[in-house]
Amino acid sequence: MKTGLMAMMGTLAAATLAASPALALEVKEEVVIDAPIQKVWQQITEFCAVANWHPAVEKCELRDGAGKKQERVLTLKGGGTIEEQLQSVTASRRTVRYTLLSGPLPVANYSASIALTAGTKTSTTVIWSSHFDAKGASNDEARKAISGVYTSGLQGLKAKLEQR
Repeated sequence: MKTGLMAMMGTLAAATLAASPALALEVKEEVVIDAPIQKVWQQITEFCAVANWHPAVEKCELRDGAGKKQERVLTLKGGGTIEEQLQSVTASRRTVRYTLLSGPLPVANYSASIALTAGTKTSTTVIWSSHFDAKGASNDEARKAISGVYTSGLQGLKAKLEQR
């Protein structure tokens, strides 16, 4: 009797796992920038300012999207475009949230945020994070691609803002 009950519980557990949606992947990168938070915030809140500091972006164009949400089309150096939609700007938390509409990245259901915290009067921690599903690539490949985008972007932002 005990063996039958254990087998049934095992089958039920396996069925539950099979029916559960896969958990979204996460990537989080951060950098400390030797610049006051207000100066960094200006580069983050202007949705197309990413073209001024991300080394992969050649240009950025703004447009009105669905629901009057602002969208940007990033033209990449070497070809290709990425389309993203601004979801929110929360000044009190110094956070910008956006979603990916289309592009060559191996992800789907992508939602990201860039958040700032003041370290001192002259330093700011920038955290770029996201949740997404891998699409056309393994989980590790998708994580690596997004991590590379963030790392190069954060280094570009740091270099721009720390220019003397």
